[in-house]
Amino acid sequence: MASQEMIALGSQASVIRDLFAYGQQQAAIVGKENVFDFSIGNPSVPAPACVKESIKHLLDTRESVAVHGYTAAAGDSAVRQGLAEYMNRTYDAGVKADNFYMTCGAAASLTITLKAIVETPDDEIVLIAPFFPEYTVFVHNAGAKEVILPPDTEHFQLSLTALEQAITPHTRAVIVNSPNNPAGTVYSADTYTKLAALLNKKSAEIGHPIYLISDEPYREIVYDGAPILYVPKFYANTIICYSYSKSLSLPGERIGYILVPDCVSDAKTVYTAVCGAGRSMGFVCAPHLFQDVILQCLGQLSDINLYDANRKLLYNGLKDMGYDCVYPSGAFYLFVKSPEPDAKAFSDKAKQLNLLIVPADSFGCPGYVRISYCVDPDMIRRSFAAFKQLIQQYQ
Repeated sequence: MASQEMIALGSQASVIRDLFAYGQQQAAIVGKENVFDFSIGNPSVPAPACVKESIKHLLDTRESVAVHGYTAAAGDSAVRQGLAEYMNRTYDAGVKADNFYMTCGAAASLTITLKAIVETPDDEIVLIAPFFPEYTVFVHNAGAKEVILPPDTEHFQLSLTALEQAITPHTRAVIVNSPNNPAGTVYSADTYTKLAALLNKKSAEIGHPIYLISDEPYREIVYDGAPILYVPKFYANTIICYSYSKSLSLPGERIGYILVPDCVSDAKTVYTAVCGAGRSMGFVCAPHLFQDVILQCLGQLSDINLYDANRKLLYNGLKDMGYDCVYPSGAFYLFVKSPEPDAKAFSDKAKQLNLLIVPADSFGCPGYVRISYCVDPDMIRRSFAAFKQLIQQYQ
């Protein structure tokens, strides 16, 4: 026998992964150049040179156990100290090595954090649509319930009125994701200031802190001169979940961290719970080599100018064809309104043209599709004929 819940999860692959797999199959049939795969957020920009250089240096100069052996469960102390110094230098964060827990990317960071703060089956986690679909899986895994805030389809920003109505005595946390996957929107300092005021007020009313879990795999990927914000400066009870998958183009290496700053209420207890949650799920000793690599690459970034060029190319091209697009200020996704109410049907019509775009129903935002533009710019240009053929079916 096996868990029916896990069988159901294992039987139902994400729509993103399904489209990605379909694209690989089609490429073998019709040729890769004839498949326009915008399904998955797989960085196309190479990792900065420091990644290759540091890997080579580490392999050439250190003994095997110092490269491939275990670190402490929470991560190598020198790496965590380096992270603290970088965050203090960059954001005046006021953090220490012992505020960091190294993880296998943002997914591990989120699942550990949720497991650490959820206490009862009645606990609620607020998700702000549109959101990364796996959030619901992570919340259920922690034994909590998701409360979904409907999307603001006018601005794709945070509706504080709707959030206030969604918070109950059972609310344990709110997850924010800015820059946002899938909409590409970025929260401003004013938004965080107002959000902090609301969460402080509601925390006082219900008698316990409401945590803000800031999911930040796209932290540095912002455009138009937008500032990169350190969220705990606005709201003390913020736990940061970070990944180097996008900033250093290392999605397959699975390296990131959880940051529990001292300003979090009862921070030491929360951090201890993070350590316990990591232990309970086997998320200890994140990949040793890549802990050391990120220490050597602190402050480095893949060339996001290439994403910015793709953003402008795709956004302007689709707008000119008549598509209704959400202007992306960050990340590397374009969110587009489906010309028909059923975005899955629209995505299926695109699929017939080997144009792979993701219906956003599972992102909590029916009627929209996500187009990932972390791709070869030549593919974007070649895809325009298919995009034009697709929209003409509705004009």
